[in-house]
Amino acid sequence: MAYQLSSEGYKTIVIDKRDVGTGSTSATTSMVQFELDVPLYLLSEQVGKESAFEIYIGAANAVKKLERLLNSLAIKCGFATKDSLHFASSKEDAGNLLKEFACQKTAGLPVKWLSKDQVFSNYGIISEGGMLSEIAASMDAYQMTDGLFQYCIKHFGLRVYDHTELESVEYRETKNLAVVDSGAVIECHVLVYTTGYESHDLIQNGIGKLISTYACISEPFDNVPNILSQTVFWNTESPYFYFRTTMDNRILIGGEDENFKNPERRDSLIEEKEIALVDKFQQLMPGTSFVPDFSWAGTFGATKDSLPYIGPHPDFPNSYFMLGFGGNGITFSVMGMEILSNAIAGKANKFLEYFKFRR
Repeated sequence: MAYQLSSEGYKTIVIDKRDVGTGSTSATTSMVQFELDVPLYLLSEQVGKESAFEIYIGAANAVKKLERLLNSLAIKCGFATKDSLHFASSKEDAGNLLKEFACQKTAGLPVKWLSKDQVFSNYGIISEGGMLSEIAASMDAYQMTDGLFQYCIKHFGLRVYDHTELESVEYRETKNLAVVDSGAVIECHVLVYTTGYESHDLIQNGIGKLISTYACISEPFDNVPNILSQTVFWNTESPYFYFRTTMDNRILIGGEDENFKNPERRDSLIEEKEIALVDKFQQLMPGTSFVPDFSWAGTFGATKDSLPYIGPHPDFPNSYFMLGFGGNGITFSVMGMEILSNAIAGKANKFLEYFKFRR
């Protein structure tokens, strides 16, 4: 968002109460995908076929847009395009996944079906079949954030203040006065909140629930099979289990979500969750020995329809929100660049309706 606004000539300031990029940005496992946490065929039932197709296609285009942006700016963050394999954990799940495959195919998305034998012979994964997509990626989100900020500071005059917390906002008719913890006041015509799940402390009308999630990364391998390094993997369990390789020959695994947000309780389960995650990986790929190096936990927000909140909120004048939520925060943030750029400029954008508050 900072890149979008500063590149368009807006005088832009970013404030962050932490070191920049050390919240969800450093916790994310950075599997960049267009698939939402709700399948397309179910989203079609919730919001209508046309709207659901447009959202999925928009998310797929966002993955491609992110690739073009990072390449054009030469941001070094390990960005790599990959395939995405969504594999079925049970025969019942395989039926639902086949239904999803047919729906995505109808929408024109580049997917193909693999039988259980094909999944095993191609990837060594035990499953009941899977859907392979050509559109996905992985990267280091912290490096991306730092690279984008440095580029915008140098080329567009972006100003970034870390360890600077927003204390209060005085909303006026045509501008806002944002007061930070040092006592300084930022006068702005538009205030954009990109505060993720912490927006729950600001918006009190139930915008979603908070979930704790867990991840573990392996010691480096001497050699990671190419077929693993070229694909991101996730299964149909609820919560789903996922894994990918990194640019330094490690395997990153994640999942084991819990429906609570207490940080102390969340972190107390890290060792137990590491054992569960490694066990799941070894069951799927018994021929690959996973040696844990580091494990961590994070928190994310989830909405009732797995869609983000991007746009204005009636209780916050001269303000906009870009709240990714769910497992697609990076993808939604790329979509949000154009959505909020249009909103601030007074231009129409169909996604403002799809992603609005109180929908």
